[in-house]
Amino acid sequence: MKDDLLKLLDLSREEIREILDTADQMKYNQKHGIPHDYLRGKTLAMIFEKNSTRTRVSFETGMYQLGGHAVFLSGKESQVGRGEPVQDTARVLERYCDGIMIRTYEQQEVEELAKYASIPVINGLTDFCHPCQVLADLMTVRERMARLEGLKLCFIGDGNNMANSLIVGGLKCRMDVSVACPEGYDPDPQVLEFAQSWDQARFELVRDPMEAADHADVVVTDVWASMGQEEQAQKRRMAFEGVYQVNERLMAVANPGAMVQHCLPAHRGEEITAQVFEAHADEIFQEAENRLHAQKAVMYLLMGR
Repeated sequence: MKDDLLKLLDLSREEIREILDTADQMKYNQKHGIPHDYLRGKTLAMIFEKNSTRTRVSFETGMYQLGGHAVFLSGKESQVGRGEPVQDTARVLERYCDGIMIRTYEQQEVEELAKYASIPVINGLTDFCHPCQVLADLMTVRERMARLEGLKLCFIGDGNNMANSLIVGGLKCRMDVSVACPEGYDPDPQVLEFAQSWDQARFELVRDPMEAADHADVVVTDVWASMGQEEQAQKRRMAFEGVYQVNERLMAVANPGAMVQHCLPAHRGEEITAQVFEAHADEIFQEAENRLHAQKAVMYLLMGR
């Protein structure tokens, strides 16, 4: 692996597979009580400028299970939130800690942190991408489908950070990827440029969710308004409502036995119906659990060798 995990665009197919294979082993060790305290004596600084449930608990628990320690830094309560330059934060934390995880708004802040820190930096989420979540998604799909290559993944909804990372991760794992979103809510141009130049799997961006879901093996969705977009909620509801929803009618055009994934929290009745959510709850919460194992793999590969 490279020195940091900033975005999946930076990783090769082989590096993604190494993370997934390592995550499988981490999960096996945890389930069977096999000691794997590879990060004993090491400390992870966790910077949160966006609130979190799954990211904080999974990273903190993961560091504990790996024998290390995690330090929580709230953007509101630390000097980061009071205007300290990112480069100064980086050069301070590298003297205390062995790695940094950051969950924030701007991708540039993560890139700057990695530029100035001599220790590994892990992107816990930005408005541009969500690499750790998509690694967990890929891990879950591979567990349940026994492969990734040749499957069709579709994403229904906003072309947000999840869509960006799913496109990159899916294509790099040689999955066909189809995205359906309203006009004006497309994925990032940098991601679309990558997808359109990729020749090892098929990509399409469409407006009709039924077209995207046709013969899909994996159906993924996310909330219509992400954190920080609350003031756009009504406008977005008007753009998405009644069309961009994972429901029984949409699932009927997917392949028999198709999976559903959702990064959570889910707004039942909006981007996904309660019926479809509950019918696929086992795989959705398996996906949530796999955040723990995928992130342990990332921390070990970056901080433990």
